[in-house]
Amino acid sequence: MDFEVRRDDLHDTRIIERPAAELADGEARLAVRRFGFSANNITYAVFGDMMRYWTFFPAEDGWGRIPVWGFAEVVETSGSTGLDVGELIYGYLPMGTELVVAPTRVSEHGFTDASAHRAELPPAYNGYTRCATDPVYEADTEALQMLLRPLFMTDFVLDDWLADNDFFGARDDVDGMVVLSSASSKTAFGLAHLLARRADRPEIVGLTSPANVDFVEGLGVYDRVLPYDRVDVLDPEQPAVYVDMAGDSIVRQAVHERLGGLTASVSVGGTHWDRVGGGGDLPGPRPTLFFAPDQIVKRREDWGPGGVEQRFAVAWQEFLPIVSDWITVVERAGAGEMARTYLEVLAGSNDPSEAFVLAPDD
Repeated sequence: MDFEVRRDDLHDTRIIERPAAELADGEARLAVRRFGFSANNITYAVFGDMMRYWTFFPAEDGWGRIPVWGFAEVVETSGSTGLDVGELIYGYLPMGTELVVAPTRVSEHGFTDASAHRAELPPAYNGYTRCATDPVYEADTEALQMLLRPLFMTDFVLDDWLADNDFFGARDDVDGMVVLSSASSKTAFGLAHLLARRADRPEIVGLTSPANVDFVEGLGVYDRVLPYDRVDVLDPEQPAVYVDMAGDSIVRQAVHERLGGLTASVSVGGTHWDRVGGGGDLPGPRPTLFFAPDQIVKRREDWGPGGVEQRFAVAWQEFLPIVSDWITVVERAGAGEMARTYLEVLAGSNDPSEAFVLAPDD
């Protein structure tokens, strides 16, 4: 069973049931058990063509299978795959009941899917982790791992990238600030948490909808929280980096027009998917798309084997007890609930403190 959406109309969805694919020699069948779903997955759909997210799990022309992060069980292998039937795997999955992979570079820690259609795609999304040897995996925190681990990895890399680039001149010693849109989103408050822990950091400003101001202020990781219609109170001369989680062209325009001291404009997400737009004729720096795998490759060269994973594990263990107080996990099962949840998140009608864990089977 697969859940699919129309690539040119994200409100149009369908459930497709097909016979299980026959395994070729060297392939393994993963049964999808549970996965997290949030605004981050809507971003995958919004940028599906631009960033090739639709390519990971191909569908018929005009339709797409949205990638998610979660857990799957090895239920069948053909030939020598190096995997054990029954073992638990964490990684990039389709919204559906199964995924066939061609494991290569298999180690005690994980493997890479060498399926032909994924050969030219970013390695960071093609790698799968064997939970038995994963330093981050804990059975009682599976829900938070599914929901937040991929987002927090983006945050971890983005925080490092901003610091690595000296905050593009918007440093603490010149009274700089980092302005985040969609401040209630899980990716945004994860980044704010990491930035807040830096000794010499710029001011952290969160922009959000008026209805979410109290929630965002209660997180305690932003120095200032402003509703979108109060961008005009920001100091136009203050050096600033804009980190755009919303992708909202109207908000972006307002920020660029207000902040004459803007030194960089970074596009990360598309939570306001219905108002996503390009750079246009904006004043100030041209918006650039942040692509986490590029910084991961750089740091793997800088920090050596396992360096990224070790540092991330430390940051994750510090973040976990804090974030567990911020969100309420809502678990749902079955194709109908999967479709309902998708449309709720697409509409932005869910409570920002809620996070969804979905199981494709009832």
